[in-house]
Amino acid sequence: MSSPLLAEATRIAREFDYPAAQVQRGVAEYIRQSNEGLAQENTTLSQIPTFVTAVPNGTEKGLYLAVDLGGTNFRVCSVELHGDTTFSLTQSKIMIPRELMASGTSKDLFTFLARQIEAFLRIHHNEHFEAHQRRRREGKGEEELFDLGFTFSFPVRQYGINSGTLIRWTKGFNIPDAVGHDVCALLQSAIDDLDLPVRVAALVNDTVGTLMARSYTSPGETGTLLGAIFGTGTNGAYVEKLDKITKLKSMKDAHFDTSTGEMIINAEWGSFDNQLGVLPSTIYDRELDADSNNPGIQMFEKRVSGMFLGEILRRALVALHKDSKVDLFSNVSITPEGLLYRQWGLDTSLLSVVEADNTSQMTDIKTALKDHLNIENASNEDCQAVKILTHAIGKRAARLSAVPLAAILIHTGKLQTDDIVDVGVDGSVVEFYPNFEAHLREALREVKEVGVEGDKKVRIGISKDGSGVGAALIALVASKDENLKNPRE
Repeated sequence: MSSPLLAEATRIAREFDYPAAQVQRGVAEYIRQSNEGLAQENTTLSQIPTFVTAVPNGTEKGLYLAVDLGGTNFRVCSVELHGDTTFSLTQSKIMIPRELMASGTSKDLFTFLARQIEAFLRIHHNEHFEAHQRRRREGKGEEELFDLGFTFSFPVRQYGINSGTLIRWTKGFNIPDAVGHDVCALLQSAIDDLDLPVRVAALVNDTVGTLMARSYTSPGETGTLLGAIFGTGTNGAYVEKLDKITKLKSMKDAHFDTSTGEMIINAEWGSFDNQLGVLPSTIYDRELDADSNNPGIQMFEKRVSGMFLGEILRRALVALHKDSKVDLFSNVSITPEGLLYRQWGLDTSLLSVVEADNTSQMTDIKTALKDHLNIENASNEDCQAVKILTHAIGKRAARLSAVPLAAILIHTGKLQTDDIVDVGVDGSVVEFYPNFEAHLREALREVKEVGVEGDKKVRIGISKDGSGVGAALIALVASKDENLKNPRE
């Protein structure tokens, strides 16, 4: 006979069920919103053109630079592509001084970034750097430039593979005079002021980088179709036929290579179904959203990504703890000031530990509750209740993650061929959460247009270092575009 605690935990867990019929509804709605986003601007699913029109196949060679401005650190790296799906990566990471993030000018910030690129070249590629300086002094014409991919993780409106204007700053940055300006031009100008042999060849989104890095390293003839991130946040990018991106016709300043007939689209799928037409919604999801700093936005992400899963679990545990009939953590003193009652008080990494512990004594779960929530001496029954809820929340996230994948597989028609369909993934949830891929694939098979046969054709592989290797590969693709040979004025 189940105890009142386990019975109630099981009842709450059932609220997180996401059955096959709902998965199929979600996929149909994703395809509808996806087509809408390809046709017009300001839709729920943004479907942003990236102007990257080719994916690598592993035979590419050369030395490329990549930089990544995504938060408090600035990363500079060089990537040597060996032409056999392998590469060597050299990198350095520098903290950005606080004063440059908020009170400085855009010139101060971009000059600082250019100086880091100069220091990196002097240390790691000094021969090339010195030769460039010498040719410049002697006036010996055309020098060899490094092509650079610029991963810039802030909202930009892109007009070409190497141009995009900053819409707004996030993540603690606030430099008003950069807003509305082309960030590639700002970086190029600072590089030119220091006379560095570097051309900013491409503006890169990290999800697109994931796709490119996977396509270079993945085995086989076919390029990668889809790059997806399931980590702190979630997003995906995929290869689309140019003639389906009808909104390009109305983008007056856009310029891109049409020879491949394709372009990578950054879906921005964290905002899929913000209106909650088909997404599942429990009281815990609704409360989390209402108390978040962006209510009504990123509704898909709030059910799937690492930033939110711990908070969903915490809210479900609070509901159990407040229920006097069930005695969760009854032999532990928990105050309203404790971590259990604090918003964001529970890190998602706890869920991975709980899901992985299959022992009868549940020692790892007890240790994790102590480490994460200061809950000592949790009973076996407490741990079982935590495990029941954790499993339901994690499984729902994985099954939801199948929705955009299935939709893109169906929309692109890729399952109609005999080829393997390659998918590159990155992020802590997909990499470390036990059985995430198994639950995702189970939901994929339940979509009738995919089924067991379709699932067999889908190869999912971890794609590391999209912002380094991926950015370098996008710089390579851009360097082949004749229109970009001369750095813009």
